[in-house]
Amino acid sequence: MKAAKAVKSAKVLVIDIGGTNVKMLASGEKEPRKYPSGPTMTPQKMVKLVKESVRDWKFDCVSLGYPGPVINGHPLREPHNLGEGWIGFNFGKAFGCPLKMINDAAMQALGSYQGGRMLFLGLGTGLGSAMIVDGTLEPMELAHLIYKHGKTYEDYLGLRGLEKAGKKKWRQHVAKITKRLMAALEANYVVLGGGNSKKLKELPPGTRLGSNLNAFLGGFRMWEK
Repeated sequence: MKAAKAVKSAKVLVIDIGGTNVKMLASGEKEPRKYPSGPTMTPQKMVKLVKESVRDWKFDCVSLGYPGPVINGHPLREPHNLGEGWIGFNFGKAFGCPLKMINDAAMQALGSYQGGRMLFLGLGTGLGSAMIVDGTLEPMELAHLIYKHGKTYEDYLGLRGLEKAGKKKWRQHVAKITKRLMAALEANYVVLGGGNSKKLKELPPGTRLGSNLNAFLGGFRMWEK
C-alpha cells in the first residue's frame, strides 16, 4: 500500500507478457509497443528488451501481467510457453521502481470489468481466466481442469486446440465451454478476450468481446486507490 500511495498520480508502465508477444504501454502514450516472446524468453531477456523498447518513455512504476498464477505479487510456477527462471526473479529490482504483478488474464479482466459478476476467459496461446465479483478480483486457473478425453480446457481452447481442430470445431468448443463455466460460476456475463477471440464468428449468449487493450487499462487501474 505504501508504494501505491507514493505513486498515486505517477506515470505507469504496463507490461503484458504473453506466450507470443510482450506488449507495453505507458501513461500518456497512445500506441502500444511489442516484440515476440516464445520459449526462449527469460525474465532477464524480457527486462532488457523492455528497457530498450521504452527508453524514450517516462514512468515511475510498473504493472506486470504474468502468464501464470501469481501469489502475493510473485509467480507461483514457471510459465508454460516461455523460458525458465521466472520464479524467484526480482522484477522490482530489475526495473528499479515500484512494481505490481498479477496474472495476465486478471489484468485484462480488471480492464474489462463493468460491474456485477464477470467471468473473463482469455483465448490466446493458452487459456487465461479470472473472475470479478462486485469489484473483488479473483484470478483463476481453469485452463488445466479436465474437460473431456483426459484433455484440459486449454487443450481445446488454446492455440494448439485451435490449430488441431480448425476454426469451426474450435468455435463450437468455445461456445460449449463458455456456457458450462458461466452456469457453474453463476456469472452475470462473460468477457472473451485474448488474441484469438477475434476469430469467433458469433458470440455465445451472455458474452461480449474483450480487447487486448483492456490489459493496459487494467494495469493502470492497479495503481488507482
